[in-house]
Amino acid sequence: MESEGNETLHPSCSASEPPYSEELLRSLDLPGRFLFAILTLMTLIANVVFIEEALYIYRKTPSSKRSIIIWVNAAAPVIATTSCIGMWIPRSTMFTDFTAAVFFAIVIHKFLLMMIKECGGQKLLLRRFENDRFKISTGPCCCCCLCLPRVRITRQTLFWLKLGTFQFAFLRPVLMFLSIVLWTNGIYSPYDLSLKGAAIWISCFIGVITIIALWPVGIMFQQVRTLLICKKIIPKFALYQFILILNHLQAAIINILAMQEVIPCTPPLSSSARGAYTTQQLLIMEMFLITLISRVVYRRRCDDLEPPERTAEEAGDNKQTPKIIVNGAISEHGLPRV
Repeated sequence: MESEGNETLHPSCSASEPPYSEELLRSLDLPGRFLFAILTLMTLIANVVFIEEALYIYRKTPSSKRSIIIWVNAAAPVIATTSCIGMWIPRSTMFTDFTAAVFFAIVIHKFLLMMIKECGGQKLLLRRFENDRFKISTGPCCCCCLCLPRVRITRQTLFWLKLGTFQFAFLRPVLMFLSIVLWTNGIYSPYDLSLKGAAIWISCFIGVITIIALWPVGIMFQQVRTLLICKKIIPKFALYQFILILNHLQAAIINILAMQEVIPCTPPLSSSARGAYTTQQLLIMEMFLITLISRVVYRRRCDDLEPPERTAEEAGDNKQTPKIIVNGAISEHGLPRV
């Protein structure tokens, strides 16, 4: 029985590489071609919406925050574009996934800088919270460690928070470059998770630096979410979290199921290739919706926050001195005007 099963197994099911794009397109039926066209159209619309939103941000946003907000907005359309390319050209999946991962690593750092900029910059943030402390018992590192002490908000603590996200934006491209170099030599394979393979060790290291990078963003969000509620920081943070979960956790779960052959082989796609193919199609639809929602959230204009001392100064200015009319002239403090 086993020999008969092995004989009927399609060669593509045991192939280590995805098929070429011509072979994949020839195997598509009419519904499959219609789905390809719809997903490609979604990607084009997402890019058009992003370009229009980028032009709006460029015209209406101060130059100090302009580039950061555009970077954060670009996460969803960039992931949709790389997924669309990987869907059309299956053998480019590793490069498109690496590109999306590197770009989102930079977006994580930019999102932290955006929260600081929305508070008026580092100097104003330090003045606003000079008597407060950071709550560091937050996710994803220390959400269960409620006994951790609060840390004073100083220039040094802000530096460490920025360094926590910057190390990810720097190390992730380096590790991706190393993976591609090892892949060209046949040492690295994203589907080989054995202890002798390089993929498992690189993936574990990437997981550690990812958690370290997400921790500062969570700490800063917990501190400024009440202050920046008029800036729609809560829906912005929710969109950022959705992109993170869908691009990393969802993709990891589908890839694990594909490697365990829970997702069956459908020629010319092997189980692993079909898992990547499914992930790309889901990401295109999800990033399309996130792009449309981001346009609504980031489009709303909001005035800059008042400086910390503004309230006290206005209170002093609004205190009117008593005025007395002397011979038709107004005098202050009871003294006649000359």
